[in-house]
Amino acid sequence: MQDLHDLESIRPETLVARLEKHPHVQARIGALLDVVENSSGDVAKADEAEQRVAEELRQLGHEALQAWAERKLSRVEAASEQRSDLSRKEKKGSTGTPASARLQ
Repeated sequence: MQDLHDLESIRPETLVARLEKHPHVQARIGALLDVVENSSGDVAKADEAEQRVAEELRQLGHEALQAWAERKLSRVEAASEQRSDLSRKEKKGSTGTPASARLQ
């Protein structure tokens, strides 16, 4: 886990640049801020705000893990392609010899 005291990773210019690389996460952070600021003006009670924050955080977690998995897959694929001792498994293009050709 990243050290919470690492101020470089949360500097505004660094944070903006990092969020721009992950538009889904950026959008979810924006939605979370909308709840915090009550930008729609329809949250009157703390329990409503809590539910919305919890839902936004759940979605943020889901999207963050999805982005992580996609990056991990890309890295593994790239590493596999670099290794000469691995061969790509591909489906055969041929279904074999047709039955009529074997009878002749």
